[in-house]
Amino acid sequence: MAGEKTVLVVGGGISGITAAVEAAEVGCKVILVERLPYLGGRVARMNKYFPKLCPPTCGLEINFKRIRKNTDITVYTLATVENISGTTGSYTATIKIMPRCIEDRSGTSKCVEDCPVEIPNEFNYGMDMTKAVRLPYEMAYPMNLVADADALRKAQGSTDFNDFVQSLESRGIKLDLDAKPEIFTVNVSSVVWATGWVPYDATRLDKLGFGKFPNVITNVMMERLAAKSGPTCGEIVRPSDGKKVYNLAFVQCAGSRDENHLPYCSSICCLASLKQATYLRDYNPDAEAHIFYIDLRAYGRFEYFFDRVRNDEKIHLTKGKIVNVFEDPVTHDVIVEGEDILSGSRIRSTFDMVVLATGMQPNTSLEKVPANGVSYDEYGFLVSDDGIHAAGVTKRPMDVGTCLQDSTGAALKALQDTVGR
Repeated sequence: MAGEKTVLVVGGGISGITAAVEAAEVGCKVILVERLPYLGGRVARMNKYFPKLCPPTCGLEINFKRIRKNTDITVYTLATVENISGTTGSYTATIKIMPRCIEDRSGTSKCVEDCPVEIPNEFNYGMDMTKAVRLPYEMAYPMNLVADADALRKAQGSTDFNDFVQSLESRGIKLDLDAKPEIFTVNVSSVVWATGWVPYDATRLDKLGFGKFPNVITNVMMERLAAKSGPTCGEIVRPSDGKKVYNLAFVQCAGSRDENHLPYCSSICCLASLKQATYLRDYNPDAEAHIFYIDLRAYGRFEYFFDRVRNDEKIHLTKGKIVNVFEDPVTHDVIVEGEDILSGSRIRSTFDMVVLATGMQPNTSLEKVPANGVSYDEYGFLVSDDGIHAAGVTKRPMDVGTCLQDSTGAALKALQDTVGR
């Protein structure tokens, strides 16, 4: 498959998928590499996205269909690019694929039901448990099971584990906990780097209570909490006791625009909190949401949405900086303290739950492109160079729609590297 007119796309989120299908649909060969066992990235874990406020699964499924139909796209999941050498138009990339440790392509739920071992559910940001043999999520692409070998090894020798293995074998399914990674090289003309982002580590925000108090969560966790496929089937309830949330606080710029953490604005956090306030109001019409912000930004065409939300009498917007979050040890209610900037008065309010609006940190700030001569800005975002092109949030913070546009542009640049070669 790999040849002199092949584009390597690294990262199988919405940016990488877009770059891959756009390049392939004009006749270029594409190799799409994703570290996770499924495509879709952060978007697959969202409840709704802008501008339609519809579930992301519909848009993802359209793209998955485009991938399935296009024989010019080769997809590797559980895969990483270990090294890239060469120059524009002639690169050699080393790819490492980790084993799924289970041979079954049916995604059969029976295997999952019988598995005696549970692990924290990474897809739901650890808010619930899942089976160690599982389908990553209900619309996963590829629709293949994956096994957590480390967790399963700890159960080896037990009666439940032995019965589980026998159940698999009776259905012709093989569990192989000793499977080895596969390593190979490919020759490509160009590279699109679309490894996306991670939420800023909220445990580093000592005064804001994440990791200390169960009813302090992050904005990405709120997406899963509100999702029908999430840990509570869409019930917006407190992690500590399952109590229905009636009074919710959003703390904006949690670690963002802060020289000690992320000095920049991630641009989408304000809109995300405005959107999530509507989740609460739709779920519980009696509930109230309070958004504490430094500056509330609804850029471009989203101003109409800002107007819609702020006209809701049960959504309260306070220009103020929250500096301390702690818990009532008896009720597990969350108390926030800060300053109302406009009035100059002190804020001290109690809520059922608090959502920290953490910013977007590029994965390239934590793990660099394995190639020489690659440049980054002061925040770790990738600066595109000849032959290796940044796409989506690898380049700068952006929303989903902007990622689609940017990734199409990255695909065009990658295609230019193949012309005449």
